[in-house]
Amino acid sequence: MYGIIKFINKTILLLFLIIATCFVFYPLVYVVSGAVSPGNSISDMAIVPFSKGITFEHFRHLFLETNYGLWFRNTLLIAAATSAFTVLTASLGAYVFSRFYFTFKKSMMMSLLVLQIFPSFVGMIAIYVILYRIGGLDRLWGLVLVYLAGNVPYNTWLVKSYVDTVPVSLDEAARIDGANNLRIFFTIIMPVIKPILIFLAISSFTSPWMDFIFPKMVLRSSENQTLALGLFSFVTDRKNEFTNFAAGSVIVSIPFVIFFMVTQKMLVTALGGAAVKE
Repeated sequence: MYGIIKFINKTILLLFLIIATCFVFYPLVYVVSGAVSPGNSISDMAIVPFSKGITFEHFRHLFLETNYGLWFRNTLLIAAATSAFTVLTASLGAYVFSRFYFTFKKSMMMSLLVLQIFPSFVGMIAIYVILYRIGGLDRLWGLVLVYLAGNVPYNTWLVKSYVDTVPVSLDEAARIDGANNLRIFFTIIMPVIKPILIFLAISSFTSPWMDFIFPKMVLRSSENQTLALGLFSFVTDRKNEFTNFAAGSVIVSIPFVIFFMVTQKMLVTALGGAAVKE
């Protein structure tokens, strides 16, 4: 009797997992199907994926008749710069807050948390005015500054908590050998906190790819558009090119797959060697 109940429970659990998997993967499969389906509008697509044949005309249209390559390059530059500067700024700030004592240290740390409470769009007017004053409107580096400012507060706290677990004796031993603070940070602290830096690099790299609000506010000219702005032009009130939109979305996913495959191995390796004992 117990064996029968156990078998029924396993069967129910298996059916539930299969149904949940179908709900998760069906939208992804449908987008891939839309990318290779004939026609343009969403009404041309069948409910059953790939039932109307396969064509690669939409990919040819993207690269030969639109500025998709330019949109991709702009977005890649913004994401890479945001990731690099976020890792450097947040880790430096975390090192300062973790290892040094100075006036208003707690107040400054609390201000970082307070800044993180408010939604980013609350300060859109101030961001626009600041970028206008410094000449950052319609510039890729202006958008990088916006993302960097949004990433620093929480990520500084996140990295600081990791730096606090690194023994201070490592700093003292390096300082006895004549190392200054910057050398200690780059040669001692950064290799030890590599796992959290890899996680920070991944999260800050992926966030700008499909963001729409801030690129719409900052970027004006067509040559500075990002993927989100360019792909959105396919599904406006005047256009209904869902298949082209789906093809562009599929291409966007390729760098993510490659990036996660590379960084996953790095993360596992870093986590395996990150244990530090006092």
